[in-house]
Amino acid sequence: MGRTENDNHNNRRNMTDRAENSIQYIRQTDEVYPEKLRMHRGMPKGLYVLGRLPDPDRQSVAVVGARRSSRYGDETARFFARELAREGIQIISGMAWGIDGMAHEGALEADGDTFAVLGCGVDVCYPSGHGRLYERLIKKGGVLSELPCGMPPKPGHFPARNRIISGLSDLVLVVEAREKSGSLITADLALEQGKDVFAVPGRVGDGLSQGCFNLLRQGAGLADSPRAILEALGRNTGQNAEPEKVLLAKDENIVYSWIRLQPVSLNEIVKKTGMPVQKVLSLLVGLELKGCIREIRKNDYVRTD
Repeated sequence: MGRTENDNHNNRRNMTDRAENSIQYIRQTDEVYPEKLRMHRGMPKGLYVLGRLPDPDRQSVAVVGARRSSRYGDETARFFARELAREGIQIISGMAWGIDGMAHEGALEADGDTFAVLGCGVDVCYPSGHGRLYERLIKKGGVLSELPCGMPPKPGHFPARNRIISGLSDLVLVVEAREKSGSLITADLALEQGKDVFAVPGRVGDGLSQGCFNLLRQGAGLADSPRAILEALGRNTGQNAEPEKVLLAKDENIVYSWIRLQPVSLNEIVKKTGMPVQKVLSLLVGLELKGCIREIRKNDYVRTD
């Protein structure tokens, strides 16, 4: 985790009386205990919940990946989570740096419901830099843990919590993962639980893509767009209907208008649009996932038509 025991201890939040009173402990014998967990062996005998549990009548997707992710991975996770949340799908992740945090952010951007399973007590915000995200999760979803309140994060807690992330989900999506990544533990657990696993292929030669490539070789589904996930969940995406023109948001249109059949660099697009680099990158990822553009080499883009 890259943190000392003292650092972890200092991450514990000073809970108010109101927050303490809102923490629930749901036993496995309680009616509201998630059925998706109850049907698998080795699940926790109880869950601490700050906020609420996922709605059992709605589909859920776990979006997981590298903590030290790339900008491309961050924006891809945000994009997939946002688009899935717009379809009413609940997003499950672990609130870690990188892909996890971006998945939660994407769901919240769509005003969707998202839930974090922690490797510490629910009254402990870890990582501490995710304080604002932690508060938003409690209001728009929930923070869950099998560990008692006050328990600090420890390395051994995280592989165990991954079985809860996969267990609560109908499908697991891996966005970026190195060859030996904790996200692959979640994927393996999902397969053992009979869940579908999808992976974003990433870039050839990029170490952050190796884990995803390995999953794809082993038969994971190809996540080349949110539509692939929706179809796997049995959602009607209108694939058999007459193709519709891709609708772009205002800022997407502005960026798209500066991209031609000849390569255009990221720096040129930033200069022409006057938008911040991070925003342009986010829009470019969205356009690429919608099939409007492609990156022919690092930071050089062309239209696909």
